Amino acid sequence: MNNASAKNVVRIGLSAAIVSLADERPRVLVVHRKKSFDALPFGPFEPLGHRTMEGGLRSWVKEQTYLDLGYAEQLYTFGDRGRHLVKPGEGPRVVSVGYLALTREAGELKAPDTRWQDWYLYFPWEDWRGAEPAIIESVIAPALKSFAKSSSSSSENDLRRDRARLAFGLDGLAWDEERALERYELLYEAGLIEEARRDGRSFAGPLPETPLGASMMFDHRRILATAIARLRGKMKYRPVVFELMPPAFTLLELQRSVEAISGIRLHKQNFRRLVEEQGLVEGTGKTAPIARGRPAELFRFRREVLSERPAPGMRLGGRRG
Repeated sequence: MNNASAKNVVRIGLSAAIVSLADERPRVLVVHRKKSFDALPFGPFEPLGHRTMEGGLRSWVKEQTYLDLGYAEQLYTFGDRGRHLVKPGEGPRVVSVGYLALTREAGELKAPDTRWQDWYLYFPWEDWRGAEPAIIESVIAPALKSFAKSSSSSSENDLRRDRARLAFGLDGLAWDEERALERYELLYEAGLIEEARRDGRSFAGPLPETPLGASMMFDHRRILATAIARLRGKMKYRPVVFELMPPAFTLLELQRSVEAISGIRLHKQNFRRLVEEQGLVEGTGKTAPIARGRPAELFRFRREVLSERPAPGMRLGGRRG
């Protein structure tokens, strides 16, 4: 291969954001090695060995994690120049195809260097189940205001300020849980996270003294942010949350699972009424023992709903104020 051809080589990578739920925490499977950043399971697409990209992804995930993937869908193709390089222009261009996969966590992981991590470790500003995360007011909002003021034009200043207000719910605006990717990309553009510096972007100001979440290898945190935004949005019109639930569950367990993914608290009675109106579950005739009070009724997902309506899902209209 001559030099001109080598400069135009493109390699396709496959990355998986594999999500599960445990103890009311949304968790993502990562490859974790000492003295390195966490990474999503990934590997190259091999045209001669992989019949399809999804087949290649499943093969890499099986090799790295010993897991057989169930539900999986393609997220996006990530191809920014320099995304896998210290210096843009060195070596082949890597284009990564990201996937979202859901699994019911089953026992301890057997593969070396793999672990389940709470996804809020990487995005601490996304969990509003208790209250507004303190890091938004103390670190993010002031840093984004400085970023807006650093613009060379008043119009760009206004644009940056409006983006920050919409993304992070500043100045009294409502928090939109689906804007997870927008928030991450704004922090990246403002140079407030480690990945931006590591990718060779140059910025005037220093990184915040309080790190804005744990960084990940390459652009894997961006891929994970895309997965979070996709799952939060899709959950409202497709019953994907049940891919993470056991065969039988209580309505409270279902509510807590939806809250864990969305990062917001829901009104208990409104949520139950919504689930009943949507016809998403049916009783099993069995109960689950609880520590106090009456045993809770166990339910299961009604798969018939998939053929009954075009968009059955968990609408989140019953938010707790």
